[in-house]
Amino acid sequence: MGLFTHDIKTLDDLFVHTLQDIYYAEHQITKALPKMIAKATHPELKQGFETHLRQTETQIQRLEEVFRMHGHSPKAVTCPAINGIIEEANEVAGEVADKDVLDAALVASAQAVEHYEITRYGSLIAWAKQLGRDDCAGVLQQNLDEEKATDHLLTALAERQVNQRAA
Repeated sequence: MGLFTHDIKTLDDLFVHTLQDIYYAEHQITKALPKMIAKATHPELKQGFETHLRQTETQIQRLEEVFRMHGHSPKAVTCPAINGIIEEANEVAGEVADKDVLDAALVASAQAVEHYEITRYGSLIAWAKQLGRDDCAGVLQQNLDEEKATDHLLTALAERQVNQRAA
């Protein structure tokens, strides 16, 4: 059945599968962020990545809470999308010699990750509400709000400084 397992028959099944997907993605992001922190040269960018790493660790805890609230044990399923986004980020960052251009590439890569997370959390919140799980939706909303805030900070930093230096 394509990207999904044969076990997805209901909206609840899709909700749990997508929860497992974002759980995997958040764990992969905690592995990728230290590498991005090490490569970043702009102090605000480095600090932003460090802050997001701490937020991501908290987001994982919230996801574990949602699993429990919904009667499931936390479990991850491989997410090819986040693997591809991170792989592409590593390839691009590995090819950039100019440090200012590297920082611009890192911002763009981080925003690709943020946008993926925003879409996942948005869908999960809508489905949780449809399933009558406003409690789960409320917890997931906290993660979505942080992802959107991080995206806005990255945009502001890119427009205010990073892209100008890269140019």
